[in-house]
Amino acid sequence: MLFFEVVYAVITISLAVYGLHALSLTISALLNRPDLVESPPIPTVWPVVTVQLPIYNERYVVERLLRAVTRLDYPFQKLQFQVLDDSDDETSEIIAEQVSYYRAQGINIDHIQRDTRKGYKSGALAWGLNTAIGEYIAIFDADFVPAPDTLRRMVPQLCAHPNLGCVQARWGHINPESSWLTRAQSAGIDGHFVVEQTARSSSDLLLNFNGTAGIWRRVCLDDSSGWSSDTLTEDLDLSYRAQLRGWRIHYLRDVIVPGELPATIGAYKRQQFRWAKGSIQTARKMLPRVWRSRLKLKVKIGATLHLTNYFVHPLIFLNLILALPISYSQSPLLKLVPFIAVAGLGTGLMYWIALRNDAKNLRQRISHMIALLILGLGLSLNNTRAVIEALLGVKSAFLRTPKYNLQHNASRVHSNAYTLRRDPTLWIETLSALYAMSLATYFFWGGIWRLGIWILVYGMGFTYIAGMGYIQSLQAYRDGMYQTRHTPPHMLSQAISVPGEHSRPNETLVQLDDVVV
Repeated sequence: MLFFEVVYAVITISLAVYGLHALSLTISALLNRPDLVESPPIPTVWPVVTVQLPIYNERYVVERLLRAVTRLDYPFQKLQFQVLDDSDDETSEIIAEQVSYYRAQGINIDHIQRDTRKGYKSGALAWGLNTAIGEYIAIFDADFVPAPDTLRRMVPQLCAHPNLGCVQARWGHINPESSWLTRAQSAGIDGHFVVEQTARSSSDLLLNFNGTAGIWRRVCLDDSSGWSSDTLTEDLDLSYRAQLRGWRIHYLRDVIVPGELPATIGAYKRQQFRWAKGSIQTARKMLPRVWRSRLKLKVKIGATLHLTNYFVHPLIFLNLILALPISYSQSPLLKLVPFIAVAGLGTGLMYWIALRNDAKNLRQRISHMIALLILGLGLSLNNTRAVIEALLGVKSAFLRTPKYNLQHNASRVHSNAYTLRRDPTLWIETLSALYAMSLATYFFWGGIWRLGIWILVYGMGFTYIAGMGYIQSLQAYRDGMYQTRHTPPHMLSQAISVPGEHSRPNETLVQLDDVVV
């Protein structure tokens, strides 16, 4: 029993450390503003910018992306567009047609395809650099929609500060109110961008390019050895390599580029798995270099907590597993439970400030906070698996997050060609839900209310994740059978109805708050 008590103490203290780190970032974000001027002088001569658009099987959103980027308000003759197309479905045909259309209008846009997907997204970006002519390289993923003035607001920062290797815009949201799931996601992403990125940028800590909605200086890319595919988070990896070479990355909180939030639980779990695994892979690769560098101690500590932040998930999951033996032993370590509140206080305040920044009313903020808490705890098993695989050196492919071309707050999607299969860990999440609910009942029966309430939230999280997983797989199976019998083959790919257009015949609509497909 002593072993369990020691492990429980380590877990609790570790969670408190990450919580205090979140608290320190929140205070820093409130007290400081980035040191670079928000509106630098307009360049007398605008530099050439290459806009890279990495695409893999994005039939539902690629037209929206191309329409947005070709409307960028930037000197016409100073723009080059590269559609880096690794698709193996009809997306390539859509791109070819769109590129032909825009080229006919005089736009400098190229449809670039490779013979292999080697390196996945990072490989495509590196391949595009071979023919890129821009002094600066702007990157937008398929599900993002930059405003016309995005480049005009970001490029001057790079022109005014030669030591800047990259500028990163804030992610906005196209569909934050689509469902309970997207509301929780939007709160989580806002915490990162409104608080964490602001604090790291203003405090001269190491921060990261977020993979999209950013611009790199070409010289910086070359000096930092370019893109690498040995982790699943090529953006985080390159960011650290560039900063260790002496380049700076600056975050522009007031430049917002909206993106589409994953609309299904399967897509969201896949995205989080990739981010968690890639972050720990990057930590294994870069932390030895960070600690061998001449960076200040506070910067090294901040980088360590930044890169290992996904360790919180296995700590949370282990905390659930150990709650029963610790309570059964009547260990005095139960007195450490209040320290978990420290972690909750720091992290909770961070998201609360982020929600307040978006001018949400009190009821909305509380609702979003509850949704985020439940989702975060329910996701702990999924991300624990990702962390373990990264620590063990297990390799895996770069799996894209399906996009559905949701517009604004549209709350309906269709079962479609990109619907994911059932997650193989679903049965473990089901067992975790049953364990948590049973444990909460046991604690309430025994009068251990503090632990009972906390474990109940675990149970709610796992119940939601597992329940939506089962509903998703059943609905996808049903819709597949329906389409096979009733939908003409040429319509199987027509999955999304854009608001304002008429839905096509024989399409099955699914309400996200009830079912996820």
